[in-house]
Amino acid sequence: MRNPSQPRSAARTGPGQLLDLIRSGRARTRAELAQATGWARVTVAQRLDTLLRAGLVVRARETSSSGGRPPETFAFNRQAGVLLCADIGGSHTRVAVTDLEAGVLAEDGADLDVALGPEPVLDWVAVAFRSLLESTGHQASDVRGVGVGVPGPVEAGTGRLVSPPIMTGWDGFVVPDYFAPRYPVPIAVDRDVNIMALGEYRVGGLEGHDDLVVVKIGLGLGCAFIVQGRLYRGAQGAAGDLGHLARGGDEPCRCGNTGCLEAAAGGWAIRRELIRLGYQVGTSQDIVTLTRAGNHDAVRLVRRSGRLIGAAMADVVGLFNPSAIVVGGNLAQAHEPLLAGIREAVYRRSQPLATRDLDIMPTRIGANAGTRGAAVLVHEHLFNAERVNARLLSSA
Repeated sequence: MRNPSQPRSAARTGPGQLLDLIRSGRARTRAELAQATGWARVTVAQRLDTLLRAGLVVRARETSSSGGRPPETFAFNRQAGVLLCADIGGSHTRVAVTDLEAGVLAEDGADLDVALGPEPVLDWVAVAFRSLLESTGHQASDVRGVGVGVPGPVEAGTGRLVSPPIMTGWDGFVVPDYFAPRYPVPIAVDRDVNIMALGEYRVGGLEGHDDLVVVKIGLGLGCAFIVQGRLYRGAQGAAGDLGHLARGGDEPCRCGNTGCLEAAAGGWAIRRELIRLGYQVGTSQDIVTLTRAGNHDAVRLVRRSGRLIGAAMADVVGLFNPSAIVVGGNLAQAHEPLLAGIREAVYRRSQPLATRDLDIMPTRIGANAGTRGAAVLVHEHLFNAERVNARLLSSA
């Protein structure tokens, strides 16, 4: 909230606006900042001093000039603390410590069944966070924010799980409440596929694709939408529930319905069929291992899933008309059999105009997409211009 003692004009011309320009690289010198904002040089100087004192901005190397003294330049201080990031999936959890611009400093992972319940899973995450902090030479006091992705619907603004179909015991659980006593910092929680989309878009070099669909294929299925450069969550944060679209059939789904896409094409459906055929598989990585070894049954089932997912994505292409579809998640490591099935169905079932320039591509940043996206999520929360102004102007 704005400090009542600060006039509204101070909030509009606050240090947060300058930090935005510096972080994005749109302006880096005093002259560029003055030109971009239209502020007086003395105002720019005062706001820069505030950011320098707070440690959010540092003086960078000087730029070249056509003559005389080169202008002083400024950069966002990505080392002014660390972020803790967790990407909790249906069968695997990854954690990382990153700098303030999502650069990974240390990471870890483990096969964990999310159906074990919130305490066993989050207890492992908490222990892993402490270990990673220690390995990077940091302490809890260096943590500036925590970002968490979970494989279920999350109530916007609270981090509360709402009727997650595969997360036994998690319904109503408020994830930030678990971490708040350990880390009294902003804690941001979102669906796992949403944070993966942020990672692909912001870190994976896809910012030219401002209308983007990201599909996560593991034991379950989900998708996320970047619309005009912003993550789209829907009215209640439940957009992208790809896995539970009705596609016909009578296979029971983990959500309690029958005929869901996930029941026929998700990793757990492939696992079910492989087990029926006598294979010993437990995780999506087991399916990937068989597929990449050329196992006929695994390749056939993965490609079939790709076609079924592609048929659903053709509906998405017709409704949304994205410029790119990114395929990630553990099963994306199966590579060509999965991608070929998706491409085959999308291009066959979609209108030519919608697919004329459509890219269907594998993940750009692989298994780290979720943890790096969690860093982006909390970074955007921390360094929102209004929040920076509220924090720095209230302490001025």
